[in-house]
Amino acid sequence: MHSKPENGVIGGDLTCLIPATEAHLSLLAGWFADPEFVRNWGGQPLTRDEVAAKYTGRRRPDVESFLILARTIPVGYAQYAPAGPGQGSIDMILLPQAQGRGLGPDAARALVRHLHTVLGWTQVTVDPEASNTRAIRAWTRAGFRPVSRQGTQLLMECRHDHSISPTETHGETFPPGA
Repeated sequence: MHSKPENGVIGGDLTCLIPATEAHLSLLAGWFADPEFVRNWGGQPLTRDEVAAKYTGRRRPDVESFLILARTIPVGYAQYAPAGPGQGSIDMILLPQAQGRGLGPDAARALVRHLHTVLGWTQVTVDPEASNTRAIRAWTRAGFRPVSRQGTQLLMECRHDHSISPTETHGETFPPGA
C-alpha cells in the first residue's frame, strides 16, 4: 500500500490521505469552527470562508491539502508545502476522539514516505507547539527529531536518510471496538 498514489490518495497502514476539495468544505468548516479542534492549530475557530480559502485545495500547488481517513471515516486534516528544492513542511490535526490511537503517526509516515519517494524531498519539517507533548510524541513516533526551538514552537525534522519506524498501534484500533 506504499506505492505511488493513485488518484492522489496516499496510503498508510491504518490511514489514507485523500485530496481535500470543495466537496469537503462543510465537514472541514465544522471541524475548524470547533474550539477544541483548533486548540493547537492557531487557537481560534475559523469562519467557513477562511476554511474554504485555506483548506479545500484552493492554494494548490503552493499547499497541498488532505483529509485523513481511518478506513473510510474522516479523522483529520493534513497539508504540505514546499519550502525549497527537496524540502518543505507538513502540518496535521486530528479530531480529539481520533488521537492516541496511532493514526497521526501512521498518516505522517505515509505522507513523509510520499514526499521522500514520489516528490524526492530529502528534508521534511514540522513545528508543533513546544507545550503540546502529545503532538511531539506522535511526531517522534513518525520519525521526526527535534532540531531547534523557535519561540513557542519546536522545530522537528525527518530526513530521507532517517528510517521511518514501523507502525506502532499497541493493539489499539479506530474507531473504538473496530
